[in-house]
Amino acid sequence: MILCVRFRLERQGEVLLPRLLDLLGEFTPTVAADPPADALADVRGALRHFGWSVTDLASVIRVRALALYGVDCVIGAGPNPMLARMAAREAGPGVTLVVEDPAAFLRDRPVAALDGVGRVTARTLCGYGLDSIGRVADAPLGVLQRLVGAKTGRELWERARGIDRGTVTPGEVTRSLAAERAFPYDELNPDAHRGALLSLTTELGARMRAGRQVCRSLTVTVRYADRSCSSRTRALREPTAHGADLGALAYALYDSFGLQRARVRAVTLRAEGLAPAEGASHQLTFDPVDDKTRRLEAVADLARAKYGPRAIVPGALAA
Repeated sequence: MILCVRFRLERQGEVLLPRLLDLLGEFTPTVAADPPADALADVRGALRHFGWSVTDLASVIRVRALALYGVDCVIGAGPNPMLARMAAREAGPGVTLVVEDPAAFLRDRPVAALDGVGRVTARTLCGYGLDSIGRVADAPLGVLQRLVGAKTGRELWERARGIDRGTVTPGEVTRSLAAERAFPYDELNPDAHRGALLSLTTELGARMRAGRQVCRSLTVTVRYADRSCSSRTRALREPTAHGADLGALAYALYDSFGLQRARVRAVTLRAEGLAPAEGASHQLTFDPVDDKTRRLEAVADLARAKYGPRAIVPGALAA
């Protein structure tokens, strides 16, 4: 049985995440971070050792996280990582959602709720009447492969049947960082969307610079009121953690969606292709503004490290 623990770190940030992973390590050595604030844990051995049920173990984890670190969490459980993640997305605070029967859990859910299905793929499948996960599972494999491609079709067919070949790998090197901004209500204002992107690029840039890392590309994902998603990925001109470069690309990706009056529920930004900053090259310019911005960014990082992540924020986010 796999647990997906979604720690609610809105205020604390990810400073506490390593300690929370250590807390899970007290029950099982098979723990892996699932950025930005989730963790996967294979607890099959722990259940046999302690003689507890899944909900009992999840309750102990939740109580200890609250007592020791003041962090609440949402927990989903399933026979593989995909089902555990999907259960965690639907679990409510204080409730552990356990997937006992994958077929029954998946069958009536919309196809867009399945991991790996974006808005375009969902639209294609719905156009052929495959609007639920159960109908995708019942469709012949060859039909899916003709609709979305051989590899994607097989992966989609397996996932719709509750099959996930992924495993929980302890200590796996993180090759991406992600953060999300959810709106309190379905947001139509493009300025609010761009404000969320500015906040995300500021956060991810600071995290990468603190870890002496750079990224090679960004992915922007927009989640809508009907739970469907759109994602776009684009490479940076050069590997960087510079906030101005990240922000410019994030805005360009957002503009490429062509959103007008879309009801947006959340915006996610993922920095991909992480690499050590020491191995990255930077094209020097004669632009004094760029040099000044980078020096100010370094000073802001020092202030945040000493006084907290909200010590210095962009002026547009200060209100």
